[in-house]
This record gives sequence, C-alpha cells and structure tokens, in this order.
Amino acid sequence: MKEFSDQWRDLGQFIRDQRNVARLSVRRLSNMAGISNPYLSQIERGLRRPSAEILQQIAKALRISAETLYVRAGILDAREVGADLTEAILAEPSLTDDQKQTLLRIFLSFRRENEAGLPDA
Repeated sequence: MKEFSDQWRDLGQFIRDQRNVARLSVRRLSNMAGISNPYLSQIERGLRRPSAEILQQIAKALRISAETLYVRAGILDAREVGADLTEAILAEPSLTDDQKQTLLRIFLSFRRENEAGLPDA
C-alpha cells in the first residue's frame, strides 16, 4: 500500500511544483480548474486520488499537457504518449506532409538524443 500512497504524494508534489512555477495560489488554481480549494489541497498532499477528468482540468489551468499528469498518475504508460504524439502529428489535417515529416524527424531525433544520454542498466 505504501507504493500506492507514494504515487499520489509524488503526483501532488508535482502539481504543487507546477503551481508554484506558475506563481498561482491554491485558491487561484482551484478556481481556474473548477475544483474546490480543499480538494486541490488534498490532491497536492497526496490524500486524494484525482480522476482523469480532474487531472485534465488541473493540467488545463496550469497550461501543461494532461498526458503529463496521466503518466504521473499511472493512467497512461509513458511510452503510449510518444506513440500518441506520432499519431497526432500524422493525423493533423492543417499540416502538409512535409511539415508532418519535419516534426516527426525532430521529435524522433530528440528521443534518440535523450535515450543515448541514459546510463546503461
């Protein structure tokens, strides 16, 4: 059970850190996200397990991707996010084929660069 509570504490700390970076009070972020001040405070302290919908509202208010919070909450696997991004780029109707390919090349080069910098297990 400790692992479960650590996950929510870590998620809450991440949300708190993002709120502080954005220079928002708990009250202001809760208003922007459309949730109660005490509920947000409980999420930040790891006492509550927020739903995907609540995480989406918090992410929108913080101007970060909901996927970032979903991965931290264990709703999404980190690898799924990369695949989703590739699919989203390819499906985007407002981009030309050349623009899509350029974005994909940049994205994949960043991933390779970051993976190359990881120490061997």
